[in-house]
Amino acid sequence: MAPLSPSSVLVTGSNRGLGLEFIKQLLQLPQPPQMLFATCRNPSGAQELQELAAQHSNVRILPLDLENIASIQEAFLSVTDQLKGLGLNLLINNAGRAISGSILSETEENMHLLYQIHVSGNLKISQTFLPLLKKAAQTGPQDGLSCSRAAIINISSTAGSMTELLAWEFGHCVSYRCSKAALNMLSRCLGLALKEEGILCAAIHPGWVQTDMGGYYKSQLKKEESVKGMLKIFSTLSEENAGGFYSWEGKALSW
Repeated sequence: MAPLSPSSVLVTGSNRGLGLEFIKQLLQLPQPPQMLFATCRNPSGAQELQELAAQHSNVRILPLDLENIASIQEAFLSVTDQLKGLGLNLLINNAGRAISGSILSETEENMHLLYQIHVSGNLKISQTFLPLLKKAAQTGPQDGLSCSRAAIINISSTAGSMTELLAWEFGHCVSYRCSKAALNMLSRCLGLALKEEGILCAAIHPGWVQTDMGGYYKSQLKKEESVKGMLKIFSTLSEENAGGFYSWEGKALSW
């Protein structure tokens, strides 16, 4: 198993929670990315992320709003300019939202919003950054698919699994569950469609993690443990995992 060593990485939702922890732990890799693009909707309010960027010249903070196509395009142009002809090795689609509510109180507006973020937004950013991912796939090592060569990793959830239905007893969260189920299908489609281009795509369940979005129950995972596990799994993913759905521990999950 080769160590994870992408030269360039982009992480969405990097201002807090799992996204911020991804930035911290990617910086701690034996061979950290030369370009680490940390994106979020409001960079000026991301104090801890700003402090990291001040300490590490390879951290580049960019505004990116998955609900805004123009914002995604502007981020693409900025990343393209900063890469100076190189490709993007790893896109981690981490940004997300959760809205609580029962099956009776769920609204059309919530359904549209979370579908826009988790599905339409992740599709659009994957499509927009595809030329950079293709360039990385074409110019990097040609010995199979990997997260160090060219990959899209979608942070999903077993809350959207038809059989797992994580934490149903704690809340229906229908808009979240339905949008994550759709994200799983998107990941499956991207995985099948892009493997011929040399690009790996898979969906990862990070566990039920202690974050502002996930809550803080004693039984939950700490974000440090979750991200450490996910990065370990990233280093093992290959062609046979294209379009798959896996846990932070590497277990194949049921759709």
